[in-house]
Amino acid sequence: MFNVDKDSLLPIYYQIEEGLKSLISSGELQPGEVIPSERELCDRYDVSRMTVRQAINNLVNEGYLVRKRGKGTFVGMAKIEQGLKGLTSFTEDMKVRGMNPTSILLDFREIKATPALSTKLNIHENEWLIEMQRIRLADDIPMAYESVYLPKELVPDLTKEIASKSLYDYIEKEKKLSITHADQTLEAAVAKEKEAGILQIKEGAPVLLIERTTYLETGKPLEFVRSFYRGDRYKFKIELVRS
Repeated sequence: MFNVDKDSLLPIYYQIEEGLKSLISSGELQPGEVIPSERELCDRYDVSRMTVRQAINNLVNEGYLVRKRGKGTFVGMAKIEQGLKGLTSFTEDMKVRGMNPTSILLDFREIKATPALSTKLNIHENEWLIEMQRIRLADDIPMAYESVYLPKELVPDLTKEIASKSLYDYIEKEKKLSITHADQTLEAAVAKEKEAGILQIKEGAPVLLIERTTYLETGKPLEFVRSFYRGDRYKFKIELVRS
């Protein structure tokens, strides 16, 4: 297991929390494996149940552990690590990881651009857009819920069937349009009732809110996407170089 230093300035619950994290990251505790009970951890480290419970609660909230009523606490599924350097599609990301990507199309319709969307897509207000809402799954597990907005003039023949697959494949291979770059923001958020139900997580669970405007080679915006990624299944990584 790991050691706890009661003379350390670090709180005991934090040491237990970090110790369990290290066992998970090293593979000593595998996804789906049950961890020692609260009583066992209390006895092993001679600490109160409240201390152990705080450590476990934090790890459950972060997605490292999962409680199953009447069965115990288990190691959660490993998070998917997504780099923030290259511009790739969800389908491409999952295939690289050996996972099967699929989509469930919740909504597909034509709408007129609101002032906010017209600004994002650099078009006139009330121009026609295609709006679609999709659940993105990997190996049949919901990973993200996204709303996508595209100027209709760029994809006039886009259908529900195409939208249920890889949109970037359609854009680049069928429409022969070159996607070059995107502006993206990422922030922490909590799942509201709608997102929680779609992603099969608890209301209030942590999610990653991502907004992205993708551009064509011509400089024209192709799409604006607003996505909620499950905080217990996803983490993003970026390499920083000191100039």
